[in-house]
Amino acid sequence: MDRREFLKNLSIGTVSVLAGSCASARQNSDSSISARKPNIIFIMADDLGAAHVGCYGGTKILTPSIDTMASEGLRFTQTYAGHCVCAPSRSVLMTGLHTGHTRVRGNSCSTGGDRDEETGRGCRLALKPDDVTVAEVLKTAGYATGITGKWGLGEAGSTGVPTKKGFDEWFGYLNQNMAIYYYLDYLWRNEERFEIPANKNNAKQVYTHDLMADFALDFIRGHKDGPFFLYVPFTIPHFNHEVPDIKPYEDKPWSEEEKIFAAMITRMDKDVGRIFDLLKELDLDKDTIVFFCSDNGGIMKGVLPQFQGKKGSLKEGGIRVPMIVRWPGKIKAGKVSDAQWYFADVMPTLAELAGAKSPGNIDGISVVPTLFGENQQQLTERFMYWENLKRNLEQASRWRDWKAYRKKQGMKLELYNLAVDPGERNDVSEQHPEIVKIFEDYLKTARTDSPYYPLGRRRN
Repeated sequence: MDRREFLKNLSIGTVSVLAGSCASARQNSDSSISARKPNIIFIMADDLGAAHVGCYGGTKILTPSIDTMASEGLRFTQTYAGHCVCAPSRSVLMTGLHTGHTRVRGNSCSTGGDRDEETGRGCRLALKPDDVTVAEVLKTAGYATGITGKWGLGEAGSTGVPTKKGFDEWFGYLNQNMAIYYYLDYLWRNEERFEIPANKNNAKQVYTHDLMADFALDFIRGHKDGPFFLYVPFTIPHFNHEVPDIKPYEDKPWSEEEKIFAAMITRMDKDVGRIFDLLKELDLDKDTIVFFCSDNGGIMKGVLPQFQGKKGSLKEGGIRVPMIVRWPGKIKAGKVSDAQWYFADVMPTLAELAGAKSPGNIDGISVVPTLFGENQQQLTERFMYWENLKRNLEQASRWRDWKAYRKKQGMKLELYNLAVDPGERNDVSEQHPEIVKIFEDYLKTARTDSPYYPLGRRRN
């Protein structure tokens, strides 16, 4: 039995997908979408934890632009990344396939990858021509497509560079290892190296984040007649931690590392504000839906205190991320939602907003009804899935309020009720064997083996 047959046949309580009510919600939401196709901006920070952001309860780091976005939009409390580290999370976001099916399932692969730009080893896996991305889907609906920031899904010359995966314009880092250097002496502009002479010989005169923020603004100006899709996977606040100045934290009684880290986030927040200012200046604010999130769980005290784990773990702290969506006049302002969704849902969501059609074999579900205030029970009743391939297979799945977790192959499946135990501290698998069985049956159908990530072989 494959995963689709399993989900179709599963029957316990109210586990049905509720297709009828979802269809009704979609009809209602369709009438709310602007007659003009909306511009779509998807901003994603790197290693930003919810506790780093004021609107999620952060108190030390100033994030006024992101906080304002939340007050003017919809803030989610149960949104998940595609994975607990960079490259596979981005692969899920781009393809709508979770890590049991998407092409890139780890930051490095065991075989079949391209030469790593930094080390020269063949361990970076690229998207292939048959991997359909969000950008390719939106182009079918007439969207101009741009990206700036960190890609991580294909080295130079590979089949996975952004301009071969649906993006008209691209500026930033291809290789995630290189993206830790904020004063690098080159970036990639489309398929050519973009030299930064001022940073040669470790001069550190041009902060690369600033260049990419400026590119984002220029792309908006250049495509103001729309519709456009702009993907902005900023590199901040990923390690290495460096920034031109540490304002406004110079006098804080913190370590130098903490001051730099905070200044990086506040600098990024200002650029988020610049994007919103430009949308208003160009009279595009009401025609543009903007998403803001992080690529995985936080580091540097960025995990909310109720959670366990951080970046690199499939515990809640490693995969639950901030997500804010703003669209003036379409999405109600100042609302908070506990709807359960994740990066696999981005492709079908953006496709529905754009009037495009997603591939039929993806794992995600459009959350457009949820964005427009519908109670989309389908999201609760489906299974979400994550796997982390090191030497062993770490797995996690969520269904309703239940979270199943297995640290490695051969170990028992742990079970947590996130409604009462979001910190995953009380394994209740012994008390609920019937729920464990449901997850065990699902996990047998959840993934396909990948020749690039054979089980039992350690990734570089």
